[in-house]
Amino acid sequence: MTDFQEETTARAADSGAGATAAFKAKQQAGVADTDPERVSLLATEVLSAVHDTIRKHQVTYAEYDALKNWLIQVGEDGEWPLFLDVWVEHVVEEVNSADRKGSKGTIEGPYYVPGAPEFQGTAQMPMRDGEPGTPLRFEGQVRDLDGKPIPHAKLEMWHADAQGFYSQYAPGIPEWNLRSAVVADEEGRYVFNTVRPAPYQIPTDGACGKLIAAAGWHAWRPAHIHMKASAPGYRLITAQLYFPGDEHNADDVASAVKPELMLDIQKDGDAEKTVYDYVLDPA
Repeated sequence: MTDFQEETTARAADSGAGATAAFKAKQQAGVADTDPERVSLLATEVLSAVHDTIRKHQVTYAEYDALKNWLIQVGEDGEWPLFLDVWVEHVVEEVNSADRKGSKGTIEGPYYVPGAPEFQGTAQMPMRDGEPGTPLRFEGQVRDLDGKPIPHAKLEMWHADAQGFYSQYAPGIPEWNLRSAVVADEEGRYVFNTVRPAPYQIPTDGACGKLIAAAGWHAWRPAHIHMKASAPGYRLITAQLYFPGDEHNADDVASAVKPELMLDIQKDGDAEKTVYDYVLDPA
């Protein structure tokens, strides 16, 4: 099979296992570093909310057993990162970003991988020969709250391909395909040369897919580009940037779309271009 054919065999269990392994690799602090009173408060209130739902809707034993079976499958499929990032993370991000004065952020999602190839000033995004998708020049500048350029800020970019798959989470795709980082120049300017990603459905053949089907929801995410922007002395920001006109901007399954994150896409011959600037808050 070619790379472009093989990636269509990606399974939810494989993607889930990869997301779980990536999360474990980056996780440094756990419950042991959290105030026990805080753990008790949050756990008690979450459980109380579950108890209230059971009482309010008179949950039956059959429904309770179905829930237990589903929770077990979420673990077996390795889909806890997917479940939490799709249906919970957007509220955590909202709470933790409420005091930002600079650029808006949104969820990271389960598919970030640190250590992507790094470029100075301009990145030619790693991609396969004949990579499908409209060529896209993505450029911008990083500034502080006073409008001053931040020299040598670091920008990281990753996104799905034209079939909606991420490298390292689907078979047949080179390790760093459509993943790279740029160190901005003295004026905080950066460029990524990449291709437009496609909308995609989150994996539906595993436990999360069963929830979606049972609830009559849809599994679609609008096309988007993931980015992180950082610099010493400033708060890291994580964002997803979206394309105008995508039919799922208004009903993203992950509830991560914000008006401030919409790109201004311009035609450039057979290609496209866009400018997106970041304003970073002090640390």
